[in-house]
Amino acid sequence: MTKWLSIIGMGEDGYDGLSARARLLVDQAEVIVGAERLLSLTPQTGATREVWPQPFSAVVTQIRRLRGRKTALLATGDPCNYGVARKVLEFIPATEVEIVPHISAFSLAAARLCWSLPDCDTLTLHGRPAAQIEAFIQPGARLIALTENAATIAEVARRLVARRFGQSRITVLENMGGAREKQSSFRAADYRDASYSDLNTIGIECIPDAGAALLPRVPGLPDNAYVHDGQLTKREVRAATLAALGPTPDALLWDVGAGCGSIAIEWMRAARGARAIAIERDESRLAMLAENADRLGTPRINIVNGEAPAALAGLEEPDAVFIGGGVGDPGVFETSWEALKSGGRMVANVVTLEGELHVIDLQDKHGGDLVRIDVSVLSKVGDLRALKPRMSVLQWRAIKP
Repeated sequence: MTKWLSIIGMGEDGYDGLSARARLLVDQAEVIVGAERLLSLTPQTGATREVWPQPFSAVVTQIRRLRGRKTALLATGDPCNYGVARKVLEFIPATEVEIVPHISAFSLAAARLCWSLPDCDTLTLHGRPAAQIEAFIQPGARLIALTENAATIAEVARRLVARRFGQSRITVLENMGGAREKQSSFRAADYRDASYSDLNTIGIECIPDAGAALLPRVPGLPDNAYVHDGQLTKREVRAATLAALGPTPDALLWDVGAGCGSIAIEWMRAARGARAIAIERDESRLAMLAENADRLGTPRINIVNGEAPAALAGLEEPDAVFIGGGVGDPGVFETSWEALKSGGRMVANVVTLEGELHVIDLQDKHGGDLVRIDVSVLSKVGDLRALKPRMSVLQWRAIKP
């Protein structure tokens, strides 16, 4: 089939700002689909006009119904940059689609701020929790973020102040590329309610206050970064565990017996698009897990309240599995191993003699490595100091054939 669907990126300058190719596709279209704002920026032609459906998921039915008719789908900025193209290409073959991008909000913002775009972190908070910005808040970082609306600005400022980055400078860029464009800047700590356009992008220069905690995206956050009840995979063991699990972009982890969620959270922070399902039965730990996910920038973690192996039924097949406790419980390993994708990684940590016997047996049957992790920490002995050993951890690491 020929390319019947064109996805046209459009800016605040509307039809006049389109390239010659984009204008031709709009002029030739039998149907033009877009948000009311973008449709209003397009001159009337003989084409039928259709407004984006609500909820947005209904776009699948709408676009499929138009298949074979010359259709121009209007999108804001670059449709391939956190735009509609990704969703459309899930159900329309690329051979039937032509995409003509406009300047993205990220490029416009970088130009207005005179920032080198490759030296910035770019993210979207549009249609996503503002908590996602937490993983990007680092000393000296420059962030460019798409927002949901004007309310996102206040929430970002609040989070910066809570993280003790109140000196950070926020620049609000409203209606970029159009006659109503406006720019304003302030320190996060100085934020005051103001009337901002809902169509805005923000630039953030992250500046820490004195004593602000460093929470890098590499595994091994300080233990005190988490709300927990003591049942926490400690920092050094956690870093070794994440190294064995090997987070990769878009990969899915099962964290079985997740506790306060430290393994799942650091898995998601470590790689672009990494996902995690955290399975936990204890109600108080579920609350801790949710709070930690919000504070550490992984609000999209999938929290499952239940006990393995029953709670594992029907879950999406994982690329990696971590079992921090209960590897010897009936059916927990067997169910996890069966669901694990071929080539997937399995890691289990144990501290008891019974647990050690079990993972030794698993290594004998399924291969992999056994690694003992011993950590000692500074402790006081009267007026002197000594290194006090923590409980030894035996770790089994295996790759499913």
